[in-house]
Amino acid sequence: MTLNLQSVLGRLSLVDRAPRCRRVAASLALTGVLCAASAVALSAQAAPAASRAAAAPTSSASARLHGLVAPAFSGDSAFTTVAFLDRFVRWPGNRGFDASIAHIVERLERSGYVREDRAPAGARLTYRVERYPMAQPAWEPLDAMLSIVGDADPLLRFETNRNMLATNSNSTPPGGVTAELVDAGRGTAAELEKLDVRGKVVFAEAGVGRVFGEAVLKRGAIGVIGYALPAYLQPEKHRRSIQFGGVARDTSGTGWGIQLSYEAHERLRAALARATAGGAPLRVQVSTSVTWTPNAVEQAVVAELRGSSRPAERFVFSAHVQEPGANDNASGVGAQVEMARVAAQLFRARAVDPARTITFLWGLEIRSTDRYITQDSLRAQGIRWGLSLDMVGEDTRKTGGTFLIEKMPDPSAIWTRGDDKHTEWGGSPITKAQLTPHYFNDVVLGRALEQAATNGWVVRTNPFEGGSDHTPFLKAKKPGLLLWHFTDEFYHTDGDRIEMVSPAELRNVGITALVSGLLLTSADGAATRALINEVTRAAVARLGTEARLSAGALREGGARAHELDILATWASWYEDAIAAFTEVEVGGPSTPTTRAIDAARATVREAHTRAVASLP
Repeated sequence: MTLNLQSVLGRLSLVDRAPRCRRVAASLALTGVLCAASAVALSAQAAPAASRAAAAPTSSASARLHGLVAPAFSGDSAFTTVAFLDRFVRWPGNRGFDASIAHIVERLERSGYVREDRAPAGARLTYRVERYPMAQPAWEPLDAMLSIVGDADPLLRFETNRNMLATNSNSTPPGGVTAELVDAGRGTAAELEKLDVRGKVVFAEAGVGRVFGEAVLKRGAIGVIGYALPAYLQPEKHRRSIQFGGVARDTSGTGWGIQLSYEAHERLRAALARATAGGAPLRVQVSTSVTWTPNAVEQAVVAELRGSSRPAERFVFSAHVQEPGANDNASGVGAQVEMARVAAQLFRARAVDPARTITFLWGLEIRSTDRYITQDSLRAQGIRWGLSLDMVGEDTRKTGGTFLIEKMPDPSAIWTRGDDKHTEWGGSPITKAQLTPHYFNDVVLGRALEQAATNGWVVRTNPFEGGSDHTPFLKAKKPGLLLWHFTDEFYHTDGDRIEMVSPAELRNVGITALVSGLLLTSADGAATRALINEVTRAAVARLGTEARLSAGALREGGARAHELDILATWASWYEDAIAAFTEVEVGGPSTPTTRAIDAARATVREAHTRAVASLP
């Protein structure tokens, strides 16, 4: 997932977060909740969904598809891809990224997909590899070491923590460098202005990116050592964890950045204290080795199961390849590769025949998805749904992360209350003008609950936050959701390795995603009306929940106008979400479907009237 907590929703339109790491940007939540007959709403951080999943209504079309996909989907097969990618530090254009792309292609071909330029006319299973020249050379770390002069054991070694070296760091001269270490506090411009750092190494209690610009590029330091780990990573528990980061490319010098683990930070702080007490400067030795590949090419893979009758209309899955982690995001790549395999298997067996196209996209987080949407206006018109798989394989017993569906912006992103909760990733408040009413939230949640009913899988949702490949869909005013896990104690750290990945979790998420795609790309009138009923139940349940919360707020002295606004906004959101069902039935809504939409919207209005009447 991408790291940029500043922009969640664009102030004027929707979201446009710069790529987080994994997203190398950061960004995008689900609407109302599908409830059991008891009308208990399920929302962010609620109790395990499996406890209610059996009561969640299932359409015959969805049940049939689940019955086809679940037996065919192998978590172990997805895990094999994750393990392959986990071998590499994957950044665009480097050997690890390119090897990962080649692995995806090999798996696709083995599953029956044919390269577009070799495919016969009318082929339904095809793929292509897109190549885009990079403006900058590709970066790849090879080795690094940080030592305190006089200590026998190094502080850090690349072989045991490959996140120590900041992205875009340069190589030191052969044999490394030895220099005085300067304590720059938080590494602010004001603090650095008081210090002589030229030719020295700067240490700061901050991420290396900001300090690098001030210390190396502006003031002549040879490198930066930084420490900044968020509390949710529990650094005092995971004492050797390092969260990866990057520095600006220093094209005129040999600048580098190194990030510390908690353990290395404590050792360095103690050494600095001893040096200060003894009146002598502390000296460190640093060696770094990286490869810069000029004329590099950024690659992306696009595979399709072409629709039988409406090929221009499509459901797009996306998973980003870059980053060094196993869960982030080799897990999304692995799950999606297995989804593509199962889709091809079922199609070739004539068990499924989607009317609309299912597209699988692998590439650079946010950029590849945005490019796919924006580079062809005609293709963009046909995109109906976008679903991002990011950090989907977590072994929740080890990582602390919980499976989440991040909802498209619904009123819970404005008024986060009751069981709705933001993750520690965090979300910024949005306005009513930025809401995106749509049935997609509850439809995908319904498919997750179907899977949960089979094995007790814990399914939760969170209000919109942003930071992954779902944001380009929303920016383009397309329905876009994120399947992910958080809070993860190993997020963006060297601890995000293959042992933190669960084949069972990969299977749960992959089945949910693929059934969602197959259902919406093949929906006839009966399937569409079943989904309308499903979302209507969710709307009624949500209004009931909000009415109880508003009643409690009023009893505590809350403003009645404020509570009425919340209820009216939820009702309007769900009315519009149900109205969007006109696009689901293949070929357009039949008369029975149009009537079902009208009736469902009337039911929401009635539920809103009851909710208002129930207030004290």
